[in-house]
Amino acid sequence: MKVCLVGSSGGHLTHLYMLKPFWKNKKRFWVTFNKEDARSKLKNEKMYSCYYPTNRNLMALIKNTFLAIKVLKKEKPDLIISSGAAVAVPFFYIGKLMGAKLVYIEVFDRYNEPTLTGKFVYPITDKFIVQWEEEKKVYPKAINLGSIF
Repeated sequence: MKVCLVGSSGGHLTHLYMLKPFWKNKKRFWVTFNKEDARSKLKNEKMYSCYYPTNRNLMALIKNTFLAIKVLKKEKPDLIISSGAAVAVPFFYIGKLMGAKLVYIEVFDRYNEPTLTGKFVYPITDKFIVQWEEEKKVYPKAINLGSIF
């Protein structure tokens, strides 16, 4: 199994990194911002740099869509996992078209309203994971696995 872990640097990247017991023995690659925290945390990992700022930025969305096509065509992941933010959207939609399974983890600090990225990817994910039972009111088909912290 080959896994693509895609997300913004900072807290989103930290969420994905905390899934290390799952991904540590799998072929994998990362898509995130080329920032110091990402470079430091992923120094021995295969990483593709995406464009930012991503939130509500049409130009970054267009660039990241073309990046998603290029990277996903080359890497052919079986599974794409993200906890946000906006960079996940093009990777999920292109990945879905290419046959990848999609797992989205809604962020820990949202328990009563959806994130913008969550709203966009919810309809196409294979597994949508929340960390609070209250979030299932917002995402009825979600699975509550509790906190990843």
